[in-house]
Parts: sequence; C-alpha cells; structure tokens
Amino acid sequence: MLGRFRDGIKIQSRLSYGTWQSAIEMEPDDTTPTTSVTRADIQAISPFTQGLNTFLVSHGLPTDNVLVSVEERRRVIGNIGDALTRLDTDQRGRALYVSKFTAAVAAGLFDAALTYLWDETVQELRRRIAHYDLSYFFDVAVKSPDKRKRLRTADDLDKIDDAELLEGAREIGLISNVGYRQLDHIRYIRNWASAAHPNQHELTGLQLVAWLETCILEVVALPLSVVVVQVKQLLVNVKASALDETRANQAGAFFADLDRERAESLASGFFGIYVDPDSTEQTRQNVRFLLPRLWPLLNDDARRQLGVRYAQHVANGDEQPATLARAFLDVVDAATYIPDPIRAAEIQEALQDLLRVHRANLNNFYNEPAFAKRLSAVAGATGSIPDAVEPEYVRALVEVFLTNGHGIAWNAEPIYKALIEQLTPQQAARALISFTDQTIATKLQRQLSRTKFAELLTLIENKLASPIARELLAAVRAFTGPFEKMGNDSTVQRRVAVLREVLGL
Repeated sequence: MLGRFRDGIKIQSRLSYGTWQSAIEMEPDDTTPTTSVTRADIQAISPFTQGLNTFLVSHGLPTDNVLVSVEERRRVIGNIGDALTRLDTDQRGRALYVSKFTAAVAAGLFDAALTYLWDETVQELRRRIAHYDLSYFFDVAVKSPDKRKRLRTADDLDKIDDAELLEGAREIGLISNVGYRQLDHIRYIRNWASAAHPNQHELTGLQLVAWLETCILEVVALPLSVVVVQVKQLLVNVKASALDETRANQAGAFFADLDRERAESLASGFFGIYVDPDSTEQTRQNVRFLLPRLWPLLNDDARRQLGVRYAQHVANGDEQPATLARAFLDVVDAATYIPDPIRAAEIQEALQDLLRVHRANLNNFYNEPAFAKRLSAVAGATGSIPDAVEPEYVRALVEVFLTNGHGIAWNAEPIYKALIEQLTPQQAARALISFTDQTIATKLQRQLSRTKFAELLTLIENKLASPIARELLAAVRAFTGPFEKMGNDSTVQRRVAVLREVLGL
C-alpha cells in the first residue's frame, strides 16, 4: 500500500511542466468530467491523491476536508503562469516559497500554500528593506527607543512582526497605501485561514491566484518609485560626505515634492541618524543643514511625536541619545513640542505595547487585557492626555476597540469603553475622523470592525458638540459605500477638511 503511494510520487516527479499541468487539470473528481481524458492521463497524476488517501485510511486517519478538489487546483495551475510572467529570471531563481506554494497547490493543500505565499512575501520585503536602508527602516518603523537600540543588522528584521513590517515598509515608501491595504488583508487571511492556525475556512483557487498576483505586483516585482530612490540617495549622501549650502538647498527643493507621510518618515529617519551613537559629527552637521528645510512640511502632530521620542530617551535613562535628541530639536527651535517627559513617555510605551500585543498573531485575546489595564492606569482616572500623545492615543484606542476583525478581547472591552467615555470633545472628533488613517481604513474592510466602528460612533455622539462635527457624523452614518473607501467620498472629505481646520486637528 505504501509502495503504491510512493509509486504515485515517482510517476508525478517524471512529468514535464506541461504534462503535469494537464494531469492536474484532468484528474477526475466529483466535479470534473472524464469523458475526454484517456486512462493514461488520469493515471499520470491520480496515484498521488489515491495513494495518499489509501495511506491515510490504512492508518485510521481522516480524508474528508484534507485535499481541495482537483477543479480548484486546476484554477490555480491554469493561471499561475500568467502571474509569474511578471518576475524576471533572478526573481524566479530565488522564489523558493513560490515553488513550495505551487507544490502545495498541486497537492491540494491550499491552507499550506497560503502560508508559503506569505513567507515569500515577507522574505522578499525583508530583502528589499535590507538593500534599501536598514537603519532608516528601523528608525521609522520602530517607535520604542529601547527596542530600536537592539536592532542593527538584517538578521534583526525577524524581530519585527509582520504587521510592523508592513506598516514600516509603507511609511518609507517601499509599498503603496493601496498595496498596504491589500497585503494586510492577505496577512489577516493567512493568520486565520491558513495552515498557520487550526481553522475550518475553505480557500478557493481563484482567491489564491489573486493573492499570488497581489504579492508579486505589490512586493516582489514592484519597482522603486523615483521619490523612494531619491530618498535613498539622500540618506547615502548624508552619511557619506559633507553637504554645503548649495547641496542643502537642492535637497530642500526635493523636499517640496514630498507628500506628508514621506516628509514625516524622512524627519523620523533624520532623528534616528542624529541620535545614533555611531553617527559622525559630519553626518550630524548634514542633518543640521537639512532639517530646517524639512521642518516646515511637518504638521504639529509629527513635530510633537519627535518631542515624545526625546522624552522616551529621558525616561529610559539613555543619557547620550537624550542629549542628542534635545540638540536635534534645538536645531529648529522646537522646545514647545517637548511634552512632560515622563508621563507622555509612559503613555507612549503603554500604547506601543498594547498595539504590539493587539496585532500579534497568537494569544492577543489572552494578553490584551493586562496591557489595556496598564494603559488605563497611565492615562489616569480623568483621562487627561498630554497634547503630544493625544493623536496617537486616540488612534490607538480606536484601533484596539475595532478588534482584529476576528473576535473581541472580552476582558479588555470594558476598559476600552471606559477610556472612550473619558474622551474630550476634541478627542472624540479625532476618533470620528479616524477612518482617514490607513491602518483604521484597512480594518474597516472587515465586518466585525465595521460593526464596532458604528458602536464607537454611538459612544462618542454626545461628545460631538460642534455643529461641524455633528454634520460629519451624519454624513458618515449616511454613507452607503464600502467603509474602507469612506475617506475618498468627496462629501465626507470636505466635511473632514472643515472639521480639521476649525478644531486644529
């Protein structure tokens, strides 16, 4: 019996790609007619499936819901070639997990195939980050100074979880906002419907093909944009040679073409370069040349965030980085953006720890309550939040309240509701427009998160005293399109812009 199983594998291994593809397409099952298929065609592939099933039965193991139907496998195999045409020879040569993805598809193990596809995506994203500017990525993606100082080499990328990896890659421009949304959806499906965890979800062949194409288009074969290439060259120049006034002015002209997110990421990168103990004085002088030209492009939230990072170094007792961080802020006379260094830093750390656990693949329902309690403790009974961390506090509170889209952390839920009830009218307005944030918008693709967002609106409704805020609330509730696209609606956009201007958000 085992011999038959092995024979089936040997027969399959001798097939050419075309014969193997044809055999996959023609293997009979309950949905595929066999009238036009010769017995030899069937025997070329059927021994594997039949031998495996026989082997499982002989050992008393289940065979139902183990392998997907041949028809679903055929859909993937029939379309995979088109997706792979977007890869050049070098990219194909290193795509080990794409090979494993294909083998798992052929075997009928779609949940394993999805896991391999995500492994390929993460591996390629790490490779791109390492070849782009590793320090820049760590400076932008890792908000905790204590964690950041332990990350130095490409090997440390495996200490960055997948959610953090995607967010950081988006912030430095290695993936687009649209690509981020699509990849984060695949990450979510991988977490809850692949072989990574026990589940009963069924994946289809067309879904797998679409996700393969997305991962190829948005990561593996995605060319670097002109702006991203220019940022990389600028970072190289900052670290390698002295800049004079003329070259600094040229860089300033380039800054004018950056969008808000790219400008904020570059400022975060400059901060990391400046406080790095290994940076030379020449490098820091280059940053002092460039920062005043970049600073006008930053909004107050981004400026306050840099002040919070200084406060974190102070709170952690990092004497040299704290001194350098203060000097960095002095370059642009940013003392007004330095918050209470202890309390703001404590809230910042509590938020980061809570989000890290919330976004984790495993045990977030079990671990979240303890971190939610810690956040509640540092926020205080009155919910008075320092201005420096208010935007991040509200955004993070909305994110955890919306759940991970799969289930509710029941023991943390009352804490989140209590904190929401403590929000000031201005903080409630921030919560109202949170759907414009990329991370929140991505969550709103999921039904449970959309339900929780509607509940959030009810919780903050009485706090929205401003007529402008209440008009926006009505517009949000009246919106009938996909929630994740609400921020693109022209009516909603106009009302959001007015609310931001009036309340200074």
